[in-house]
Amino acid sequence: MGEKLFCSPQDSPGISMMLRALLLTSLLSWANGQEGLTMLPEEKTKIRDQIVEMFDHAYGSYMKYAYPADELMPLSCRGRVRGLEPNRGDIDDSLGKFSLTLVDTLDTLVVLNKLDEFEDAVRRTLRDVRLDNDVVVSVFETNIRVLGGLLGAHVMADMLRQRGERMQWYRDELLHMAKELGHRLLPAFNTTSGLPYPRVNLRYGVLNPLSRTGTESDTCTACAGTMILEFAALSRLSGEAVFEEHARKALDVLWEKRQRGSDLVGTVINIHNGDWVRRDSGVGAGIDSYYEYLMKAYILLGDNVYLERFNTHYSAIMKYISQPPLLLNVHMHNPTVSVRSWMDSLLAFFPGLQVLRGDLKPAIETHEMLYQVTKQHKFLPEAFTTEFRVHWGQHPLRPEFAESTYYLYKATGDPYYLRVGQSIVEKLNAHTRVPCGFAAVQDVRTGTHEDRMDSFFLAEMFKYLYLLFSEKNQLHFDIDEYIFTTEAHLLPVSLSTSQPPCRGNNTEAPTAVEEDLFTYSCPSTQTLFPNNPSFAKTIRDSYKYLTGVGRAFHASPDRGIELPLHDHGMEPVEFLRSMGISLTPLNDAGATDTHGAHEGVYRVKLVAEVTQTPEEEVVPLIVQLISPPYLGRTVLTAGPAKFGMDLIKQEHGVKGSIVKTSPYTACGPIENAQELSGHIALALRGDCMFAAKARRLQEVGAIGVIFIDHREGSNGAETPLFQMVGDGGSTAEITIPLVFLFSQEGALLTSALEDHSNVDVLMLPKERQLDKADKPLGKMNIKFRLAEEGELEEGEARGPTLKFVLEKGEVVLEEEEYRQQGDSCLTPGGDHVPCSYGQTAASPPSHSPNDPNTDPGSQDSQVPQPPPTDHGPWAPQH
Repeated sequence: MGEKLFCSPQDSPGISMMLRALLLTSLLSWANGQEGLTMLPEEKTKIRDQIVEMFDHAYGSYMKYAYPADELMPLSCRGRVRGLEPNRGDIDDSLGKFSLTLVDTLDTLVVLNKLDEFEDAVRRTLRDVRLDNDVVVSVFETNIRVLGGLLGAHVMADMLRQRGERMQWYRDELLHMAKELGHRLLPAFNTTSGLPYPRVNLRYGVLNPLSRTGTESDTCTACAGTMILEFAALSRLSGEAVFEEHARKALDVLWEKRQRGSDLVGTVINIHNGDWVRRDSGVGAGIDSYYEYLMKAYILLGDNVYLERFNTHYSAIMKYISQPPLLLNVHMHNPTVSVRSWMDSLLAFFPGLQVLRGDLKPAIETHEMLYQVTKQHKFLPEAFTTEFRVHWGQHPLRPEFAESTYYLYKATGDPYYLRVGQSIVEKLNAHTRVPCGFAAVQDVRTGTHEDRMDSFFLAEMFKYLYLLFSEKNQLHFDIDEYIFTTEAHLLPVSLSTSQPPCRGNNTEAPTAVEEDLFTYSCPSTQTLFPNNPSFAKTIRDSYKYLTGVGRAFHASPDRGIELPLHDHGMEPVEFLRSMGISLTPLNDAGATDTHGAHEGVYRVKLVAEVTQTPEEEVVPLIVQLISPPYLGRTVLTAGPAKFGMDLIKQEHGVKGSIVKTSPYTACGPIENAQELSGHIALALRGDCMFAAKARRLQEVGAIGVIFIDHREGSNGAETPLFQMVGDGGSTAEITIPLVFLFSQEGALLTSALEDHSNVDVLMLPKERQLDKADKPLGKMNIKFRLAEEGELEEGEARGPTLKFVLEKGEVVLEEEEYRQQGDSCLTPGGDHVPCSYGQTAASPPSHSPNDPNTDPGSQDSQVPQPPPTDHGPWAPQH
């Protein structure tokens, strides 16, 4: 007979309570050991309710203040209607006068269990939305936002109808609208290569004389390679194979054009001959969703060809681009060399894609790096350096980081990612919420807002955040039966079996790649985390203080590094010394621990002080208007460029007349080349890179370029100064000076050009600006005396003396003129005062010509440098 080891509740209620208390204490201690990360169901429910309230505020503001416009302007509390607001360049190509935000939000309403609102929104869409507008739109954006939105809403409406609960009146009207839109996008594929034009006119197509498009020659890789999910779904739901065939053809071309040595693709490609225009390769802007759609096309359509291509590319990415936790662009033909030292925020989707692939370790590493950046800057800036400093300061409420957070939580079950999601919710409420919605952040360093709330904020952000804090049984449908498009629209994975695949779906034999556990299977949490719930934490801890947030920086006299020099014949210290690096082996420095050392790997100590690299100083430039009537009084601070002529080395700056470029963006053939020759060109930012614009304008003879920001309302008073950089290639051939003005400062310049036929400006460093007009003249003796020709009296005045010698025949005329003016004389400041002949004139009025209270054109604006590579919203925004 054995002894009782534990007392039952019936035996002793007091002991039972004590045991429960001990158990609770143990659980709390374990939770504290997990950084206090555990989250009780009540807290999850509270955060989920908060997310719903935030959605109601954003969606309600759009419907109240903006509908039926495409987007809400949350600071102005009105809708953004294309053509009625200042043009923002290619950002506006997503606006097609088809109530973009409403259509993009439809299936979000179902995810958030807002079924009454969904039914009402569907009825509004059918009643109000037109797809035949005479407007040029982005093929990429219209596909993922509008076509994807219509398909996702149709899938949800059909699901509700089949359940017999709602939408019994629905007769596939949304699918018919999607098919109409698909046919309106098809003309974009009318190219010799099969790659689509980047833009299409919804009414007139591409090549019609009325289309106002069809002259483009380039498109981004993601723009051409992010069509297959929506087009294949449309084909399989409608029975018309033409859509899937065209999207598949575009993917075939991109696959064929990959660099065979590296298996990487470039960023921009010629749509007619398939030549690469930009050869830098990464996983962020310009390429991102091409990789995403290869993986997801396999999941949605069940076609191995897509998975084989993805695996080939993924191996190349992990070999060349991935430098954990960083993801750095390389040259597709020389992938061992990074082409830039900064990353863009769009790559934040990649950890989520790695979760789908089953590659958890690098996903956790990169996600943690991104989280540390958000801790430092509140949000992910549009671009940040490898030292995690801001490169471009904007944050347009992008959802990619929330997306990867959702995937990582679903894969790991680690409550750490709930806390990450909670921080996203809190920061959105604290720093972007405004009375009429949520406003994008113009610069994360200053927290200033931009009058912009893109449709993807409602389509994606709230879906991922709501699902992060929801259990499966709290949703109206089984989320695992659907795949997210890049815009987070829901398509059913049953499409792989319900309809036949596209005809002729073949490809060449893929390059052999090293296979792993998840090459042909979905990841399993049991395999990824075998009885080891702390697996993700051990990976994260290595990057906990990556950006320095959370602990003080302590300079150390030495730092240990490992050098893999196994294949080099020289001794490691001699090898590095030959490179100019002074090193001392650890054993020479008194190190005794040589555990873990093996042949070919050496531990060395850098005998040097490790200090933080200071921020690079940016020297402000100016654009000074020097022709009448400005005469140097209007001075605009400008951002410099890292390429082109160095104005700091030009003692007197560069002077010239300004001429507006045609086309204004300077992204196509220059139409007014003769006008621009010998003048300083004004060009609008957007549509292509700064370097590309500069090359074109230099070729036609421009002696300088002033770039003007296309973002409405941007100004230098609220944003720090930055520098423009090139396009990743060589910019040595660009020798003309280049400066940048934000839109408010640029408006002063364009207004001056409209008011005066000739406007001369001086481009030079701010410290050397002409300041003669800024200083009022002191008192001076002015004498008027009629003198005979040749007669001048010496020594009449003491100090500066101004003498007016009038010809005899002009005396009466001059006297008449002064009498007509009431004997008034002009002061140096330009004002009329009574004349006192032969006496000392009054000094100028107390106000200076440069006083902003008297001369609004003279304000000296501090203009920041824009995002260095001029890509508008980077082409694809997802």
